[in-house]
Amino acid sequence: MTVSAQHSPAAREHSTRDTATRDTPGRETATRDRTARESTTREHPVREAAGQEAASPGHRPPATGPGGHSGAVLRRTLRRHASGVTVITVPGPAGFTATSFTSVSLDPALVSFCLGLTASTVAAVRAADRFAVHVLGTADTALATRFARSGVDRFAGASWTVGEDGLPLLDGVPAWLTAKVTLRQVVGDHLLVVGEVERGGGHHSGPALVHHDGAFAALAPLPPEPGR
Repeated sequence: MTVSAQHSPAAREHSTRDTATRDTPGRETATRDRTARESTTREHPVREAAGQEAASPGHRPPATGPGGHSGAVLRRTLRRHASGVTVITVPGPAGFTATSFTSVSLDPALVSFCLGLTASTVAAVRAADRFAVHVLGTADTALATRFARSGVDRFAGASWTVGEDGLPLLDGVPAWLTAKVTLRQVVGDHLLVVGEVERGGGHHSGPALVHHDGAFAALAPLPPEPGR
């Protein structure tokens, strides 16, 4: 599959810090890259951070950068890794853009995500017994940008309804599901949340929205190989 980058028109506001960031036009390109990178590691953290195993005897530790800054190595490496973009919501309403969403098990059907402990939505996530995951397409770039901003009402201007379980559900996304929380655990500087899938649905198909190399990008199928 191919990945083609497409920056959000509002990317210079795409920050997940509690105070919104604004930049001058001359710094717009650098800001788009910086703020998309910050949101990947704060509101929607990298998916691999909670999956480390203890080293066995004789196991060679992973290489790190100067001074042993393994966090910087992880961030730099994951810029090469394309992650699907989702919006996760909980009652409140509260929600945030996340690239850390992943499947855990098929039987039972379990999914998970991670959230930075300093994120503005962490209190709402800690209090929630359920969450909803909205899988985004390339038509939802503005939605992804809005739910990654701080200092704004993220639901303002979005089309959404409240489900029978109290979860905010965004309209028009390619796919969504809801899950009941089965595990909440602090892992490093993030909160890991696991949930058992209860229900879901979808509205349309199309190119998936991914995050790659500090920017939103479109995922498209590769052409068939010659002779196939």
